[in-house]
Amino acid sequence: MVNFFRLNLNPKQAAVGVTLSETADLAKALEQLGLINSRPVLVIVGGASQISEADFLLIQSLFVEVLAPIAENLGAYVVDGGTDAGVMRLMGNARSQINGKFPLIGVAPTAKVILPDQTHILSDDATSLEPHHTHFVLIPGNNWGDESPWIVKVATVLANGAPSVTVLINGGEISFIDVLNSVIAKRLVMVIAGSGRTADKLVSALRGDATDERAKELAASGHLQTIDLEAAEELINTITNLLLT
Repeated sequence: MVNFFRLNLNPKQAAVGVTLSETADLAKALEQLGLINSRPVLVIVGGASQISEADFLLIQSLFVEVLAPIAENLGAYVVDGGTDAGVMRLMGNARSQINGKFPLIGVAPTAKVILPDQTHILSDDATSLEPHHTHFVLIPGNNWGDESPWIVKVATVLANGAPSVTVLINGGEISFIDVLNSVIAKRLVMVIAGSGRTADKLVSALRGDATDERAKELAASGHLQTIDLEAAEELINTITNLLLT
């Protein structure tokens, strides 16, 4: 079953969302959201609540100067976890800062998010939705990480044959799951070197220096590449070319 709803998360922009329980309903749900055109898709995964202040400040410019402008210039869909934390907050803020018009779609477990005017919170670590996102897909799940395979599926349906790429910035334990799901879907993962934590573990593995077995296995998949956080021009050119190919 698909349930459509509207959200007023900020005074400048309304958002729409759906809740659904079956992957078989995903195409119908995205159609109800008005997301019907095939476009390039940029998937953003990585750190949420555990990004250090130093890392957060370091990676802010990546969103404002690289990722949001790429999405705007290409008219791409951007898909992430949708909550008001970490890379998702940075993506939303960047879209707002550049006055972006690209669709920004958040995918999150229903039990882990707090909706406006919600009186009964389903989880102690539930969190608010990021207010600059334009669309939300709320999926079944009681744990963080349940959204990971859904993010991949949403991106695949939205792309509908158009190019797509996953970008990993920073990240914790769930980011290993996110990367694995992209690898299973044969979606290239661009790992941002110097952004901290999981991303840097995977960079070490790609360079043959890893001790983390999960990182070694993912690096051996052939679906990971890396670019340095500070190489803005290279990042713009590489990601843009990947989404145009």
